[in-house]
Formats: sequence, C-alpha cells, structure tokens
Amino acid sequence: MGHLNLPASKRSPRQWRLLDLISAAFFGIVIVFFVLVFTPLGDSLAASGRQALLLSTNADPKQRHRLVALVELGQHHQPIEACLANAVDHMPCEDPRRNSQLSREMNFYRERHCPLPEETPLCLIPPPNGYKIPVRWPDSLTKIWHDNMPHNKIADRKGHQGWMKLEGPHFIFPGGGTMFPDGAIQYIDKLGQYIPINDGVLRTALDMGCGVASFGGYLLSKDILAMSFAPRDSHKSQIQFALERGIPAFVAMLGTRRLPFPAFSFDLMHCSRCLIPFTAYNATYFLEVDRLLRPGGYLVISGPPVQWANQDKEWADLQAVARALCYELIAVDGNTAIWKKPAGDSCLPNQNEFGLELCDESDDTSDAWYYTLKKCVSRTSSVKGEFAVGMIPKWPERLTKAPARATLMRNGIDVFEADTRRWARRVAYYKNTLNLKLGTPAVRNVMDMNAFFGGFAAALKSDAVWVMNVVPARKPSTLSVIFDRGLIGVYHDWCEPFSTYPRSYDFIHVTGIESLIKHPGSTKNRCNIVDLMVEMDRMLRPEGTVVVRDSPEVIEKIARIAHAVRWTATIHEKEAESHGREKVLVATKIFWQLPSASN
Repeated sequence: MGHLNLPASKRSPRQWRLLDLISAAFFGIVIVFFVLVFTPLGDSLAASGRQALLLSTNADPKQRHRLVALVELGQHHQPIEACLANAVDHMPCEDPRRNSQLSREMNFYRERHCPLPEETPLCLIPPPNGYKIPVRWPDSLTKIWHDNMPHNKIADRKGHQGWMKLEGPHFIFPGGGTMFPDGAIQYIDKLGQYIPINDGVLRTALDMGCGVASFGGYLLSKDILAMSFAPRDSHKSQIQFALERGIPAFVAMLGTRRLPFPAFSFDLMHCSRCLIPFTAYNATYFLEVDRLLRPGGYLVISGPPVQWANQDKEWADLQAVARALCYELIAVDGNTAIWKKPAGDSCLPNQNEFGLELCDESDDTSDAWYYTLKKCVSRTSSVKGEFAVGMIPKWPERLTKAPARATLMRNGIDVFEADTRRWARRVAYYKNTLNLKLGTPAVRNVMDMNAFFGGFAAALKSDAVWVMNVVPARKPSTLSVIFDRGLIGVYHDWCEPFSTYPRSYDFIHVTGIESLIKHPGSTKNRCNIVDLMVEMDRMLRPEGTVVVRDSPEVIEKIARIAHAVRWTATIHEKEAESHGREKVLVATKIFWQLPSASN
C-alpha cells in the first residue's frame, strides 16, 4: 500500500504551544468584552467597580475632601456617582449593621448614631427597580405602589389585623391596626366619646410606635395633625410606608434620650400596642410623655398593660404613676385607658413609690437635641404664659394668633406677625409668578429646613399638604411656637443626616441654607454644603422640587452643586415686596435609575 508523504512541519512543538496561548488569550478577551458590554453582569461588575472606587476615595479623607472641593467649585463635570442598588433604603444614622454593635440597654442601639462624613461614601441614593411617581393624595391614604417599597413583611404578618395587604401592583391599607382591626375610623369615633375630637380643641398629636400610621392618617379628617414615629425595627419599613401614604412621620426611638420636641407640644398623645415600658427605669418613659404632653391634654394607651392578661402589676404601676402626677383617669374601655393631664403644675407628693421629684427650676424643659432623659417631672411653671389645652385658641384660630411663647424672643409678638405677613406674600409669589407645584396634587409631603416660627407652613394652610418644620438645634428655640400655632416639627442639626427614609418629600424649602452649616455668630463652617445637598437629594423624591433662598453668592454656589446631584436649577429674583439681597433658586430632581434597573 502506498503512503502519502506530508512535508515535515517547520514549527517546533514549543512554537505551537505559544501560538495556542496567544489564540486562547485573544478569544478570552473577546468573550470578556461581550460579557461586559452586552449582559447585565457587565453592568453589575461596572457598578461594583464604581462603588469600590467610591469607597477607596472616601476611605482617604484627603481624597474625599478634594472631591467635595471640586464639586463645590463646579469643577467636577460629571454627576456624583450613584450608590449601589442595595442602598435604596439607606438611612445613615439608623444603619442596623452599624448600630447592632452598640449597647442594648434602654434600646440605645436603636436610637440615632451617625457616621462622620468622611466615613460615608459620597454617592446618590438610587430609587428601587420599578419605582414610579407615588400615588397622589388622598388616594395614597389607601393605596401605594408595591414596587416603590417592595417589602412584604408587614402585609404577611399583619394583614389579618387590617394593617395592609398586597393587591396586584399596589399595597392596600384598609385602615386597621393591632388594637383596631375593624378600622381607625371606628376606633377614633370610640375615643370621641371621651375626648373632644371634633371641635378644634385638639390639634397636635403624637402617635408613639405608630405602625403604618393609619391612626394619624384618619385623624386628619378631624383637623388633628399627628406626628407618627417608630424605630427602624424588624418590620423594616413602617415609617417608610407612612410617608409614602402622605402621613406625617419620622424615624425615632424612645430610648436613652429625649425625643426631639420642646416641652408641652402635643394636645394628644397616643400609644396603640406601642410596647413602651412606661413604668420601667423609675417611670422614666412616662416622665418623657409628661414632658411632651400639653397641660390639659389627653393620654391614650391601648393594649398592654391595660387590663391585659398576666400584666396586672404593670397595669397597677401605670395607674400609680398617673395618680402620682395627678392625671385624671377619664375612662377604661376594654383595653384602652384615657387620662387627662392637670392644667397646672403637678401635685406630685413629697413621697411616692417611684421616687419621683420635680426637676430643678434651672432645667430647660425644651432642650431636646441629644439630651439624656431625666428622671424628674418637668415643671409647667418653667414656661411663661398660657399654653394649656382649653386656654389657647381653637384650631384654626390658633394658627395666626401669636402665642404666649413667642414673647420669649425680644419683640416676639411683632416679629411673629411680620413673619406671618412676609410668608403669605412669598408663597403667593411662589405660586403665581414662579408657578411652583404648591397647591397641586404633585405636592403632599413638604419640609421646611429652617422654619423659624413656621410662617412658610402657615401660608400653605389652604393646600392639601403637611409640613415638617425643622428648627436647627443651634438656632433660637422657636419650635414651641410652631406647635402652639397648631403645626408640627422637630429639632435637627443639618451637619447630620435626617431621620427619614430616602424619597420622603415632594418639596423641600430652605431659607439661609449656608447658615445651617456655620458656627453660630461665625463665618466658619462646621460641615460641608455638598454633603448637605447630597442629604437633601436623599430625602427628595424623583421629580421633587427644592427651593433655596439666600444671597446671590450662595445661590450661585448652590446652582453649581445642583448639577452634581442631578438637579435642574433656575435662579429667580425675589418678590418685589421683600427687602435684602436674596435670590431664589428652584431646582427639580431628575428621575434617574441605575443602568441595571432599566434593562
């Protein structure tokens, strides 16, 4: 048989191996390129890389400082990077991973604990995949988009109690709660048999451990404005649900510190199975309730320990504390107890089983920013003037009548009246000339970051909005006046993040933004305005509005930074009637999403 003779290869085995390696490497590069460009994995890897770069930048305070400086000068020509998708609900001061390492004594670990700015990545919180512009008020009271906060835990665990349930693309809120499974309306009507719900006597309320805030939501129809609070706990999102529904709420924990409100702010305080141990630690928590409750106001506790099985001692102790403070037990209806606080100073006896004593006359009962709880009874006589329920005007007259506590400021009555007139003019200018969305269904949740006497909020009285009036902790303590006129708010220091979820507000207003970050009476900054605007962006909903009033120089700076936080901004002259050098910046937050969310 003949053989076919092939020419011997001119390449050595070593040369063949080298060629194979080069070819394999080439095809490997092609495959990797395809994965990175044309698949979601590539987007994920790119996002991880961006975030790793962010983290490495922020790990070095000097690099972070340089980035912040570039943004402030308008020399950072790209928007600030987006945070990762798992940060969509991030609250820097209520981070469970960070706070879980802290002491559990008196729930210290569930209170505010804020990282330093240099410990926080400089990035913008994205909306979740599938996010939609929220359902408009009043429809939002009973339904919201599921994809805006796709957390099913409460619906799964509490649906049988009427809290909420999932129906198609919506969460539905029937209006129930653990202690009122038949609905908040029926429950509120029951309370109305014992307390003046309907006639304007009661206006400000605090709902402690509020769940999804149906109680506060349905009080609105009675012209009672309730501030609802709860911690970030195992339910994960109860305050987030409340805010998405358009109900006033914020994240807080009654632990080791006073709640961030002045003394004698609330006409009504309510706990529906809030599980606050009111008589623990020598009744410290009941004493905080007493500090906040206006003389002549009402306290309602539903659920444990009121006539609750196996809690006879706790129920007896609760009644004993209330008696020691001269609270009148108006009614016990099933598991609901209702007390009325005395209108004058407590009749606290010299001896009582809890060892309660009046606070020193030098105690500032309204000092409440990072202020440790005191085991003493606040003196109503420490506040001058009439401010008891029944002694102040009814709603809505109390909105425009200067309260007695305004006189704590020099020429306070005149300043109050001038401030009220000024904001009526300014809000008219916002609506009629600048064509802002105030008064339209697009705006429900509003924040005033530098509220003073609450004049801006008072000027919105005819709009279907609620306003979170923030009084900076280092400025004059005017928050008591805001509550006296029937509005709500909190103390806060804007060098720290606010205690709310991302995408809480439709409209954020701030006068004198640069003053929020300066040392009082100084030109030196305590923190950076870039971090403040990143925090404002975190709180603002997509397509939400920001209005800033300040000097032309500050407004120009804000406009430069607005581009970096993905806002579109325009600068306007102030209204003709106002004096000074102010200009007005109006910005809209662009509705953007992570690339992976659009694939």
